[in-house]
Amino acid sequence: MKKRIWSWACYDWGNSAYSTTVMAGFFPVFFKEYWSAGADSAVTTGRLGDVTALTGLIVALLTPFLGALADARQAKKLFLFIFMVMGLLGCFSLGLIDQGLWIYAAFWYAVATVGFNAGTTFYDSLLPSVAPGAEGDHASALGYALGYLGGGVLFLLNVAMFLSPATFGIPDGATAVKISFMTVAVWWAIFSIPLFKWVPEPVVNTRKVPLGEAFGESLRQLRRTLGDIWQKRDLRYLLLAFWLYIDGVYTVMTMAVDFGLSIGLESKDLITALLVVQFVGFPSAYLFGRFSGKFGALRLIQLCIAAYAAATILAALMSTATHFFMLAVFVGIVQGGVQALSRSLYARMIPIERSAEFFGVMNMVGRFAAILGPFLVARTTLLTGNHRWGLASLLILFAAGSYFLLKVRDPAEHPAIDLPKI
Repeated sequence: MKKRIWSWACYDWGNSAYSTTVMAGFFPVFFKEYWSAGADSAVTTGRLGDVTALTGLIVALLTPFLGALADARQAKKLFLFIFMVMGLLGCFSLGLIDQGLWIYAAFWYAVATVGFNAGTTFYDSLLPSVAPGAEGDHASALGYALGYLGGGVLFLLNVAMFLSPATFGIPDGATAVKISFMTVAVWWAIFSIPLFKWVPEPVVNTRKVPLGEAFGESLRQLRRTLGDIWQKRDLRYLLLAFWLYIDGVYTVMTMAVDFGLSIGLESKDLITALLVVQFVGFPSAYLFGRFSGKFGALRLIQLCIAAYAAATILAALMSTATHFFMLAVFVGIVQGGVQALSRSLYARMIPIERSAEFFGVMNMVGRFAAILGPFLVARTTLLTGNHRWGLASLLILFAAGSYFLLKVRDPAEHPAIDLPKI
């Protein structure tokens, strides 16, 4: 496989440590038990849902405009670097916050999460030039596979630090978690180097637009892009479906540990289960990319959505750590697949010359999804006083997403599908 593909995918190895150790692993636990010590469980769930929704709104408003600007200025890698640094700063700062200061923890988590998610827009926008056409399925799956493995390796070390801090010369578990946040920032920075060194900035325009002109042009281009998407039936339905089903996926990823704690499971069991997801997700994500050529990306995405719906029902009924481990295996098999194939399918349906702005719109859709899902769970939980009903509410999103995805034609099977105009 080409050096530039491995270098591009290596960034997934690095930044996935944030989504694993911070977003899905330690932050929900630490936010509930350390930074929000003494607060009611339903209140902390509401706080976590609200901060997740707020960061989603910020990214949703920023990335479409910045994507168009990055295309006009041929600056995808520059914008990726800027938001990566923002993520590193926020992540490192989480390791400096004392007990009870939940508002500061929420602020720096928001900073880091905006940097992580906005940066992903520009990382994804490099995919069509790194691996054009059907090759994108394999490259996208490789990225997610390496992400699961890389995130899992560091998370394994972080969990070991947390479970046995004395072994590492750390005074207690709380300090170990804080140090873990800092190691994520270092890990993320180191493994971003291959991308910045060996993946070239795509040059698709003959002229690099001056900065002042680029601002106005990016706004005009964003309006044209939204219009192009609306006119193209398959893109329109794909983004609508993606908005709904990825909403459920992201919500499960970010709030699973909080849910487990709320129904009385031990934090150590929940965090260990997340390791299971990582190491099951590594081969599964890669295999989904390989199977896409035989079964088609759309069919495999539908399979993943059905699996998530089933997992949601089972999770709402679970009561033991064993149940959580079983669900971790189940979710790990399909989680990387639905993410990787959604990214590569979309990449094949957009023009390479405008990849940053189109991925900016996709990220906007994904971030608005990140608003709806946590909000739905948080409000249902607060209204019913039952965490299980809150989680079960996600079934609405999976069902609706699957319905609209049925209306999308696979470009591999219908090559006559028109791309949006350049």
